[in-house]
Amino acid sequence: MRYRARMVNADQHDTASSAAPPIVFADAALVVVDKPAGQLAVPGRGDHKRDCSWLHVCHAFADALVVHRLDQATSGLLLFGRGASAQRALSHAFAAREVDKQYVAVVCGLLADERGEIDLPLAADWPHRPLQRVDHDAGKVAHTHWQVLARDERRQRTRLLLQPLTGRTHQLRVHLAAIGHPIVGDALYAASTAGEPRLLLHASGLRLRHPVDARECRWRSEPPF
Repeated sequence: MRYRARMVNADQHDTASSAAPPIVFADAALVVVDKPAGQLAVPGRGDHKRDCSWLHVCHAFADALVVHRLDQATSGLLLFGRGASAQRALSHAFAAREVDKQYVAVVCGLLADERGEIDLPLAADWPHRPLQRVDHDAGKVAHTHWQVLARDERRQRTRLLLQPLTGRTHQLRVHLAAIGHPIVGDALYAASTAGEPRLLLHASGLRLRHPVDARECRWRSEPPF
């Protein structure tokens, strides 16, 4: 679904209840915000799910269009294009894998190696939507690089830097659960949330070429956990 540019009347959207995400960067072509955990990136179905990051951004930038998404439970850097031309250029960059995305996660258990790659095809688990699953027959290619940042021996947890080379739905969550190290706080793919009030997954880095002048742009956001 494409969310089109339009003027936003704040009086028409007084059902919004969450705080506007902090703006990390904005210019005539794009906007980057730091989405909080628990906030939808785009509207869901029904009036009770209209509140979202895109709506808040539109209050400040009426021409903002969605380029990519983050799960509601995931916090971190979220990018919007300003106008159809910028959106097309940025969407193409994502599709062509020209955007470097980095995440930080805390997972259950202690990984033995310092770095590795997960190469497992993913598909929708239709009987259990919105869940995704590893599907070697019908799944789409999905690659994730991971690197250990720190190990917590006492709590039996590992902090990871993650780089998804593809952008499948729930990719990081399913990949880490599939190798026996689900993300802490994952209410969908972990046997237990380990007492955490949120998913410990944060979109911490974005690097891309600016859609207008092709200069390299980098943004960082420190995880709140």
